[in-house]
Amino acid sequence: MLECVINVSEGRDVALIEHLGRSASSSLLDIHSDIYHNRSVFTLAGSTVLSDAISLTRLAIDQLDLGLHQGVHPRVGIVDVVPFIPLGDDGLVHPVQLGEALRARDQFARIVGEELALPCFLYGPERSLPDIRTSAFSQFDPDFGPKTPHPRAGACCVGARGALIAYNVNIDGVDSKMTKLIAKNVRRRELRTLGLELGETLQVSCNLVDPIALGIEKTYDLIAEQVRELGGKIRGCELVGLLPARVLNEVARDRWEMLGLSEEATIESRLG
Repeated sequence: MLECVINVSEGRDVALIEHLGRSASSSLLDIHSDIYHNRSVFTLAGSTVLSDAISLTRLAIDQLDLGLHQGVHPRVGIVDVVPFIPLGDDGLVHPVQLGEALRARDQFARIVGEELALPCFLYGPERSLPDIRTSAFSQFDPDFGPKTPHPRAGACCVGARGALIAYNVNIDGVDSKMTKLIAKNVRRRELRTLGLELGETLQVSCNLVDPIALGIEKTYDLIAEQVRELGGKIRGCELVGLLPARVLNEVARDRWEMLGLSEEATIESRLG
């Protein structure tokens, strides 16, 4: 089975977000939106993932304009990131099992590039998502679609990868500079981080790119230690989207509530 986690640069217009979700309703498992990031994450899974992802992308490009977008999260486009993930029995995948996801990735990018004139940059075995964020259009051209950004939709990063957990930790008692320092100090191969300012809230935004080697519990503890050393405190935690049950079960059950986790947030619970 394939999962697809579509990141759209719109997190404030509730009616529009719901409209986008209905365009992929046959495979939609979850929608997570944030007004400060101004971003919504649509989690899809099942046999119609590819066609539903294309339908959602088509509607988003028709309805949204990147030139009007304001938000704290980095982005290259309206449909900013579209990763395809092959799900094993434990919700995880070994890199050698990426074949189906790579085929879906390339097919999505080809169709969207040709039919919607949206430049698509591929990531996965060839390059990482951060590579695209820093070098798109300057050091390499899109793999599919026009060689220049779409006038309203920008570009799209289309990937094939294993499990990745998006997780946010909000903190008090520190300033923006300290938050960026905390993010830098905990960053490592298995953990990508950003220090962000969300109105009056400071946040360390995390991508756990190898959640078995470095999971949510350890990530939280690394950040909490840095926050304490700088005289701050944790205000709250937030899982973005869903996670495999195996990743949840790596966390001590008595810490689930504090870490903002539950069985209802697993991919398996939504698939039934």
